[in-house]
Amino acid sequence: MKKSWIILAVIAVVVIFIYSSFKGTYNTMVQKDEEVSASWAQVENVYQRRADLIPNLVNTVKGYATHEQETLEGVIEARSKATSVNLNADNLDAQSLQQFQQAQDGLSSALSRLMVVVERYPDLKANQNFLDLQAQLEGTENRITVERRKFNESAQGFNTYIRSFPKNIYANMFGFEKKAYFTAEQGAEKAPVVNFDE
Repeated sequence: MKKSWIILAVIAVVVIFIYSSFKGTYNTMVQKDEEVSASWAQVENVYQRRADLIPNLVNTVKGYATHEQETLEGVIEARSKATSVNLNADNLDAQSLQQFQQAQDGLSSALSRLMVVVERYPDLKANQNFLDLQAQLEGTENRITVERRKFNESAQGFNTYIRSFPKNIYANMFGFEKKAYFTAEQGAEKAPVVNFDE
């Protein structure tokens, strides 16, 4: 009789241990997955802020730079492409993140071309509204960099957790998959060539 109580106690302890292990690991995976989702929401938030600033910037430039219609249309088109690429935090694979990043890089490139055009218009460069918008845009670009870094950090924490043994077994059972990272643009590893002779 005493022996059967000991066996039941051991079985109960083993069951409680296994349950606790599964529960703790699963809950931590959910927590880390939510951290990645929250970080992604912040990335989208700052990109949306940039997209919201662009129409005001284009309209301000349009008043001064009437001959730059092609550049202005390029910015508007790039904004449209960038805002049309939507990602769900649950589906952040490398391919979809790359599409998102390419659309955002296209917008960044169009904005750079717009800023080059602005240099030809001293009255525009002195316009307080334009200066305020330009400062907000620069601040937003900095925020984008910060939020992308935070996203990569939370994705790294999640990926490390779900790939560690024995958590990788649980992650596989529960369907948790590795998250993609933001990466530098192709060619960013090469320093730009500056030539003053031209």
